[in-house]
Amino acid sequence: MTNITKLAIAALLGLSVLSTAASADINKGKKIYMKKLKAACGFNGAKFARVHTQDEWEAIKEAGKMGAEIKKVCPKSHLKPKYENDIYDFSYEYAKDSGNVPSC
Repeated sequence: MTNITKLAIAALLGLSVLSTAASADINKGKKIYMKKLKAACGFNGAKFARVHTQDEWEAIKEAGKMGAEIKKVCPKSHLKPKYENDIYDFSYEYAKDSGNVPSC
């Protein structure tokens, strides 16, 4: 293999790793939950995320009803739409069928 081919392959792999890490941010969702929703909900993030399974969270997100679902689970919440994707990532990661437990 030539040096140019090796360099191109390395760059491609590097970019693919960076693009996947940028698409989902579970830790940001956890921080947003703790800062913006925990007081309004009155319970921790584990209880919030375990309201639904991963498939249910995914269906809610795909239907575009994430904001409405957050409001349904936490009626006193006032979350801006720009945070919904991060809350979805958090909820999906710690859903009741995931086996993961958040530390918040």
